[in-house]
Amino acid sequence: MDVLKRNNVQVRGKGQIPMLFAHGYGCDQNMWRFITPAFEEDYKIVLFDHVGFGNSDISGYTPKKYGSLQAYADDIIEICETLNLKDVIFVGHSVSAMIGVLAAIKKPKLFQKLILVGPSPRYINEIGYTGGFSREDINGLLESLDSNYLAWAAAIAPVIMGHADKPELSEELAASFCRSHPEFAKNFAYLTFLSDNREDLKKLRTKSLILQCKEDVIAPMEVGEYLKANIADSEMVVLEATGHCPNLSAPKETIKAIQDFLHAETVGKNA
Repeated sequence: MDVLKRNNVQVRGKGQIPMLFAHGYGCDQNMWRFITPAFEEDYKIVLFDHVGFGNSDISGYTPKKYGSLQAYADDIIEICETLNLKDVIFVGHSVSAMIGVLAAIKKPKLFQKLILVGPSPRYINEIGYTGGFSREDINGLLESLDSNYLAWAAAIAPVIMGHADKPELSEELAASFCRSHPEFAKNFAYLTFLSDNREDLKKLRTKSLILQCKEDVIAPMEVGEYLKANIADSEMVVLEATGHCPNLSAPKETIKAIQDFLHAETVGKNA
């Protein structure tokens, strides 16, 4: 199957340097709509939907094929190679941040920079590591998802969004979850919340920006600090934004942090 159709790939923008945006769990490329216009003048914007979400083609989906986050990373590599993209600036939200890390480890020459928005290599607390959730928390979350996906989506969306003052954002996120195929969403949830990519961080050689919200139940501050300590060429910016989706709740601050990171690199090269 044509990868551009499979992943509903959309390309826009006036620039030559590609910026590829990868959405988080249960979402689609529409979640970047407040961010991408700021970069369309200077960059080639590449948007897509992970298989099973948005307007992706689900005919090629099997749980066996998509049984790991690496499979989704391989899709990103295939998109880049099909479009003949080089020196890609990858922007990944939530679980897609780790998917981008896996892609960059496998094909480092494809990527010049990674921008990781609300990343987490491990959601479950371990000895010496704070992920934000106990094993019992995650087991309960997945059991709730299995028993009634729609009810789970309605309950978890406000927790993820973290903005009781903006219920419309939680409603949008819940609606996005509900549009997802339940089987695919459940499988992807297990991959996401049971993943452990801590050892992968040490293999990454691509310059990375970690965007950490100051209050984020899904990826707390300790997680951002862990990433900063374990990704060799990285910097962390703590956003004033709260919740797990600053691309929706605080787009101006998110845009500025990304622009500052990219501009600093350009200035450094020209100095």
